[in-house]
Amino acid sequence: MDATTLSLKKPGGLAVQLVHATTEQIRSGRLKAGDKLPTEAAIMKDFGVSRTVVREAISRLQASGWVDTRHGIGTFVLPKSEHPSFRISPEQMGTLREVIALLEFRISVETEAAALAAVRRTPDDLSELRLSLQAFNSALEEGRDAVMADHQFHQGIARATQNHHFVDLMHSMGAGVIPRARISGILTTDPERQNYLRRVNQEHESIYNAIADQDVEAARAAMRTHLANSRERLRKSDPDSPG
Repeated sequence: MDATTLSLKKPGGLAVQLVHATTEQIRSGRLKAGDKLPTEAAIMKDFGVSRTVVREAISRLQASGWVDTRHGIGTFVLPKSEHPSFRISPEQMGTLREVIALLEFRISVETEAAALAAVRRTPDDLSELRLSLQAFNSALEEGRDAVMADHQFHQGIARATQNHHFVDLMHSMGAGVIPRARISGILTTDPERQNYLRRVNQEHESIYNAIADQDVEAARAAMRTHLANSRERLRKSDPDSPG
């Protein structure tokens, strides 16, 4: 990535500018399908931005289908053929009710994805899921929100189905579907937020264990419980949400 292509003059829009610079390099061919992006540390140094800005930019690139991140390996430019035609944009998740509606949609899709993953997962799939869990633990210990690790865990399950439609769907939704931003407004204290993240982590562990054991029904139930719990926490914060 060429730092000279980005002008960092508007603090509120650094992530957007970084996304623009990266997509321009992809469109121009300077970054090609399969190319690995620089590390977070390298991007921070080159552009003089914080880790938070880099992670937000990568999240936006994922949501737009430009890149794919695999924990422990790196972030890679996706081929144009893998850019999803179905897209859920951040603008479509502008209200709490829309986030709840998306969670309902995810329950129907990801419950079956977990079941398929339990049947079809490979040793490499399990390694990737374990790396995502470790990244979540690290974020928890460092007091971060773990959004990227959370999304990568769900993407890893989609890949473990060996069905590209599940993968495309997760790419189309991006890390923005993780309802952490909404939860952060509901959880008013750091201890409450940490307890919430620990519960999410435990739910992820249950899903992983079921997939590793190739227990189809347990994987299906664990994913349904995980997403339903998120939905119910949001519903309780919105008295006008549908029952």
